[in-house]
Order: sequence, then C-alpha cells, then structure tokens
Amino acid sequence: MTRWLAFVAAVVGMVVASTTVETAVRPPRLEYQLHTLDNGLTVILSEDHSTPIVHLQLVYRVGSKNERSGRTGFAHLFEHMMFKGSRNVLPDSHLTLISRVGGEGNAYTTEDETVFHETVPAQYLPLVLWLEADRMATLRIDETTFEAERQVVKEERRWRYEDSPFGLLSEILYDQAYGVHPYKHTAIGSMADLEAASVEDVQGFFDTYYVPENATLVLVGDFESAESLALVKQYFDRVPKATHRVPRDIPREPPQTGERRVTITEDQNWPLPAVVVAHHITYDGHPDAYPLHIAAKLLSDGQSSRIYRRLVYEDQLAVSAFGAGHIIEDPNLFYAVSIVQPGRTPEESEAALIGEFDRLKTELISDQELQRAKNQFARDYIFTRLTVEQKASHLSHAAVIHSDITTADAEFDIFMGITREDVRRVARTYFNEENRLVLTILPPASAGRSFLRPGGDQ
Repeated sequence: MTRWLAFVAAVVGMVVASTTVETAVRPPRLEYQLHTLDNGLTVILSEDHSTPIVHLQLVYRVGSKNERSGRTGFAHLFEHMMFKGSRNVLPDSHLTLISRVGGEGNAYTTEDETVFHETVPAQYLPLVLWLEADRMATLRIDETTFEAERQVVKEERRWRYEDSPFGLLSEILYDQAYGVHPYKHTAIGSMADLEAASVEDVQGFFDTYYVPENATLVLVGDFESAESLALVKQYFDRVPKATHRVPRDIPREPPQTGERRVTITEDQNWPLPAVVVAHHITYDGHPDAYPLHIAAKLLSDGQSSRIYRRLVYEDQLAVSAFGAGHIIEDPNLFYAVSIVQPGRTPEESEAALIGEFDRLKTELISDQELQRAKNQFARDYIFTRLTVEQKASHLSHAAVIHSDITTADAEFDIFMGITREDVRRVARTYFNEENRLVLTILPPASAGRSFLRPGGDQ
C-alpha cells in the first residue's frame, strides 16, 4: 500500500506541475471480468488483493425517473423497504448481521439508479451475497412495514427539504425546468404522493424493477474470480428470471425554443431572494459532456470559481453563489445560483450570472485555467480510485449509466485531451438565450428584513 500511495503522490505531483497535458501520467487501468447469469443479472468481478476485504455493490437500474406522475418517491421509499426484512431475515437485521462481522453497509437513490453496498472482511463474502440474493427474491412487503417506512420518508422530507432554509430550491428549479420528463420531480417525492401510495402500488413497483435483469452486481476485493463467480451463481441463480420486460418508456423532454422567465414567492423557510440561471444540457457519456465538466469547474467549483469570485468577492451581489453541471443518464441542467445580498437586487445577480455564461461563449479560457481544471480532474480521478468501494463505483457507473464498462478507464484520456476551443464550443451550443431559464424566488415581504441584517435594507 505504501508503494501505491507513493505512486499516487508522484502522479499528482507530475500532473500539478505540468504545463502541457502530455506530461500527465495515466493511472493504472482497472482489471475486471464481466459475466451475465442465465436470469439476466450482470456480474462484474475485479480482484484487489491489497487488503483482506471485499466490497459489494448491487445496482438496480431504477431511480426517480422511473416513477410515474402521482407516484413519486417510490424508488427512494424502496431504498428504505429493502432493509425491512425478507423471508429469512428479520426487519432491520440486514445491517446488524453485517456490522457483527466487522463490516458496514448502506444504500442511496438517485434519479437513475438505486445502489446497495457493503464492505466486509473477505471471508464473509458468502454472507453478503446471500443477504442480497435473499431480499431480491423474498423481500417482506406488508401494510405495517410499509406504513412505518412511509412515515420515516415523510419525516426525512420535512427536515431535509421543507424545514431547511432554501431546502426546496432544487425541487422548484426542476419543476419549472421540465415539462414531461420525470426529472421534473426529485427523488424524495411529494408529500401528497407519499400519502396516496398503497401497499399494492409498492408491491407492483418491486415486481417490475427489482428483478435480476435490471440489476448489476459488482465485487471488488480480495477474492479469486472463479471462486467468487461460483458463489454468485450459487446464491443468485435461485432468483427467478423476470417474466416481463423492464419498462424503459421514459418520455423525452422536447427542446426549449425560447427563454423562460419565472418569478415565485416562496413563503416557507425562504429568508433571501435567490436567482437561478439554468440551461438544458446533454447526457453523461455524450462527447459534449466532458468539456461541460470543465466548464462547471471553471464557473462554479468552489470559492475560486468565476461565479463565486465575481458575485461574492468582487461585486458583492450575493451572500453565496454556486452551481453545477448536473450530467447524468438523460439530458439534465447546467445551472448557477445567487443568494442575493441584502441591499442588492435580483436583477443585478441575474445580469452577472448571464454575463459569466456569455463570457465562456465569447472568450477562450486561458491555458492556465484549462490546465488547472485538468489537474483538478486528474487529482479527483486518482484519489477516487484508491479503495475497493471507489473502484466498484467507477465500474458500476460505466456499466449501468454508460452501458459501456470500458469508459471506466477511457474517460481519463478524454479529459486530458480537451482543448480551450472545446469549452467555448459547448458553451455556444448550450448556453444560449432560447435554452435559458431565469428563475427568481422571492421570500415573503417580511422575511428579507430579518435575515442577516435585523434592521432591514441599509
């Protein structure tokens, strides 16, 4: 491990010190085997004998975008339900069994997938394989369990979104930016939909999406691939093949053909005006996605980014400014946000945000800016491939989101080859007026006078 860390330090040092992309050292490629079981389960095995542990990721290709209108929040609700027991495991015992052998586990839900993961000492690989296969085949779904988890998710929505200042920002933004694509709603779901759901709805969702052909199992760690594949087959071959085709009929969002301007007054936990400038962009894996990642680092990655420097430090228009290029499986948004400084106007923030987008279209970024962004990417790329969990995440993302496992390694070379002209080209392609949403969210008239400056605007 010491030699590996020394190698990483040397790579990062060479990348950061370099002034041309040719001197960057490429990290080692991931070694893996790819298999498909008779029931449709995709299996990825990657041996890593550096430490005596194994990491398992089971990725179901179902997220909030697979939910239909009126039934939002199901994917996230199922993340909770999957820990409530099965035919052979008592409720809430899944993680207890793992922690007792010195392991850890968790799960998360995104717009595109639901991921369950465990890291355990290598000799307990059969345990986690059995646990995952058992709940895939025999999950416990009953009225009592469902009602308890519905209340848990509702409470999570309250404290993370409704009771948090600016907590509803993403929900408001995506509701306004999308018309038909289910990215219009966030993964937490609406309170009304959570209330309206029935246990029959939940059972139907499970039967539709939690099937082997809609899942990818990734193992990275201290094992022999042939033996591990035999274990995977021993436990997962028993899970029956789905009798239906998993639906993929996600409605496509039509292109926006003119600038949209929306002003909303939000009366719940909204202390200051916020201005959002958003543009629709392409999907993860599209050739334009890579220069857009570079643009995101330049515009909104941290306090040295262009947007933060201008709006917070230089012009003092905002108490905070941030943004993101949200590049995921289907076309999404590139947006920038200003939380307006008391005494300044939303119009000033809007002009500054649009100005920074336009600047990328009219001016080539400097060689130093491009190299710094590449250095940051190289650093992140290397340091997010050190652990067995991180390696599994790279492999699963490539296989599930890109539908091409080779991209787990190929993206490094793509990023290193991006030019200043590429960044300007994608800015001109996506950051145009007809593709723009300007969203202004205002607090109630009384709220802005009590936040940060008790005496009101001065």
